[in-house]
Amino acid sequence: MDPIIVSLLETDAYKFSMGQAIYHQFSEYKTTWSFKCRNTDVHFTDEMIEEIKRQIKMYCDLRFNEEELEYLHNIKWIRGSYCDFLRLWKPRFEDFTFGTDAPCGLTIETGGTWLNTSMYEIPTLAIVNEVYFRMAHNYDELIESFKRRLDEKVNKLKNGEFELGAFSEFGMRRRLSAEAQDLAVKTLSDNKYPSSTFVGTSNVYLAKKYGITPVGTMAHEWIMCVGQGTHKHNPAYSNWYALDAWVKEYGVLNGTALTDAITTDCFLKDFQLTYATLFSGVRHDSGDPFVWGDKMIKHYEELGIDPHTKTLLFSDSLNFEKATKIKRYFEGKAKVAFGIGTYIANDTDVEALNIVMKTTACNGMDVAKISDVEGKGMCKSPEYEHYLKRCITWRMEHETGYNSLRK
Repeated sequence: MDPIIVSLLETDAYKFSMGQAIYHQFSEYKTTWSFKCRNTDVHFTDEMIEEIKRQIKMYCDLRFNEEELEYLHNIKWIRGSYCDFLRLWKPRFEDFTFGTDAPCGLTIETGGTWLNTSMYEIPTLAIVNEVYFRMAHNYDELIESFKRRLDEKVNKLKNGEFELGAFSEFGMRRRLSAEAQDLAVKTLSDNKYPSSTFVGTSNVYLAKKYGITPVGTMAHEWIMCVGQGTHKHNPAYSNWYALDAWVKEYGVLNGTALTDAITTDCFLKDFQLTYATLFSGVRHDSGDPFVWGDKMIKHYEELGIDPHTKTLLFSDSLNFEKATKIKRYFEGKAKVAFGIGTYIANDTDVEALNIVMKTTACNGMDVAKISDVEGKGMCKSPEYEHYLKRCITWRMEHETGYNSLRK
């Protein structure tokens, strides 16, 4: 195969927004990341694994060029000091460990500085996806079904059947191929729609290529590592530590807060007047989107903040039909936007892979995500996960007076 990743810009935008904050505040942190395939009927052959290794080696030979660094520097929240660091940075193949001891036949683990390992997640998943679909299926047939379905989506957007308002493409980690994601982004950006506006993509390389907005702020890793990466912190306060560090880095810029790293209810304990004012909006990534949105609107109103001034960004397993229903429900109540991934970047006649690569340790300690639904986390230590849940439960049931102090 030709190289799948052709530029270090080819990753999700939030890797740069988190990366800059990591560089300035947590450069000494070390993390471990673990790959998992949740599909029960998928198996990676020895040939696939060797090709995945070869592709990751080629990715590790890439460097940023000056044109790419200038593009990053022109993003208003990226500083010159971080661009200077990226000028020197390159991935390390030595940070990767591969194995076969998993139901799917493939294990991948990365370990090293958080500055490095955070950057590996998205390219690794994109490589695994493309290698699998090119080697396990007839790729020509898959790309034809992808094009047919993409045309159907665009036609329904153009005739107004789908009403999304502002939406972005978030699909690199589970895309069919680089070719498919490029085609989807180009097609969506080339057309106009009566009730929808395609505003950008999480793939920074494609955003640069097509002159659209790179979209993304923070991921679960930020809250998990900042909040749980030191024994000095009570992990039930992970959101407060993460929000505080984010505001130190960006002030009012680049502000969409992720709510479900240790449950949205616990997040709201810390998302009081200061942070709710500074952050331009919040992102939904698990649980019932209608219940979540109503909860966020009520929270803003209780703080005396007009929810019409804030954005509810939905990004959990969306398609255009579901996004249309959400948009219509919240219309007139708050600003609404969507980040839509697999449905745009890997919609074919074959089921997409459900693969993830998650932070499983920070500074030698276990970390965990406790989202608003079961099954989205990946903690290696049941004991630590139980401890984190107990910390959250105790805080939710016993803490009083804290919210008023944080206002």
